Amino acid sequence: MSKVTLTRFSHHPTDINNVRGLKYAAGMRPSWTMLAIVFFVETPGACTVKRLGGSNGRFANATLVRLSEFLSAGYKKGVRPVKDWRTSTIVAIDLMVYSILNVDEKNQVLTTYVWYRQAWTDEFLVWNPEDFDEVKQVSIPTANVWVPDILINEFVDVGKSPDIPYVYVTHDGLVRNYKPIQVVTACTLNIYNFPFDVQKCSLTFQSWLHTIDDINITLMRSPEELREDKSVFMNQGEWELLHILSNYKIFSVDNDDYYAEMKFHVVIRRRPLFYTVNLLLPSIFLMVMDVVGFYLPPDSGERVSFKITLLLGYSVFLIIVSDTLPATAIGTPLIGVYFVVCMALLVISLTETVLIVRLVHKQDLQTPVPPWVKYLVLERAPVLFCIHQKHKLCSRLSSQSSDLEHYKDNNYGTAQCTLHHTCEIGRRVSQHERESVLLGLGRPIPRDPAPPVMDNILQEVTAIRRFLEKRDRGREIAKEWLQVGYVLDVLLFRVYLVAMVTYSITLGTLWSVWQVA
Repeated sequence: MSKVTLTRFSHHPTDINNVRGLKYAAGMRPSWTMLAIVFFVETPGACTVKRLGGSNGRFANATLVRLSEFLSAGYKKGVRPVKDWRTSTIVAIDLMVYSILNVDEKNQVLTTYVWYRQAWTDEFLVWNPEDFDEVKQVSIPTANVWVPDILINEFVDVGKSPDIPYVYVTHDGLVRNYKPIQVVTACTLNIYNFPFDVQKCSLTFQSWLHTIDDINITLMRSPEELREDKSVFMNQGEWELLHILSNYKIFSVDNDDYYAEMKFHVVIRRRPLFYTVNLLLPSIFLMVMDVVGFYLPPDSGERVSFKITLLLGYSVFLIIVSDTLPATAIGTPLIGVYFVVCMALLVISLTETVLIVRLVHKQDLQTPVPPWVKYLVLERAPVLFCIHQKHKLCSRLSSQSSDLEHYKDNNYGTAQCTLHHTCEIGRRVSQHERESVLLGLGRPIPRDPAPPVMDNILQEVTAIRRFLEKRDRGREIAKEWLQVGYVLDVLLFRVYLVAMVTYSITLGTLWSVWQVA
């Protein structure tokens, strides 16, 4: 059924009297039929009301609604908003780093949370504030306006960024699009200086399709302000923001079409305190204990067991910290090389200890020290390297040698007495024979043979003397080898200490320079 809508007055008595006055003034006879200037031809239960001289219902006199309708009337969001197509749209961009979420050294990926701002002029979104109650800016949906296709070239994944559905538009056509973005970008991470590394990752903004004749890019702030701005950065994490550098460049792919790009270099530095306490200090302590182990006597077995314990402890330490070190396929951090060198130094220290223990170990069939070894190690080396009081480490062996000398003197005295007694008997017998010959006896006077007991005693004494002489020579040889081992131990310890100190100073200098840089 068709619907006809006219203006209707309410049935209030005041409204009716006003209508009557109008009718009488026109010279017409009052009638309730003529008073009914509103009639309805409509479906049952339906009624549409339209007020005279006003806007639609609840949106009457709504300035923002009128402004929105004014701006959207005939607007084409798919067309670049310029009246002269030769005019390039200038897009001003800005970047503020809010947080460093993750640095994946293995996959070479940097995840950051940034506040991105861009602004451009839309020549079709212009109005006179006096016509709209002095409204100078309004927010409108992003989907209803033209937006430049500026992207980040290093994007490798879509982050969890909140959707901001509105943009601000001012009365002179300036469109401001501000939004936070979680940026997951590819970055060349150099981990050689870990944990004192400084990383420099770039975020390149450019129009993916439009050339510089259509869209050009500029900075919203000066490069100096952008460089030192850390106002919104969360500075409590592992990474510290040093500065943000900017670089504008025009490039061409085929030497025909030229594009504009704005590159932001985000420079961050790792805070090394955690890694210094948990990685470097334990390693330094173990190496110091290895140096202290050289003060154990070289002829004792405790040094070998001590060195082996340190080597095992360092191996367990490396297994624990292996998950903490960053792993990449293109390089190894210097701290990993440091751990490997420390392990090698421990192995060298253990090898040196085993060699020294082998030299000073006493054996019955140990060969004498070669003359050239005596000359180089026992005569020249102590003078050249200022090795003094080498006999102190052999005090125990010297005391044993003195006991041996005392024992030999006693036994040699007994043997000399026995031999002297036997010789006296022989001399007496010989004297008796000479006397018998001189007395004219025809034949020598027969003598009693020496007692068998005396022969056995002589043989035993001779065997004892030979044994003592052999043992004395063995102890002299062992004493010489002990002196050689002592001198070599001091020399190798000094070489080991110089190598360790040099390596430590070099690494410390490099890490200090990297930390200050």
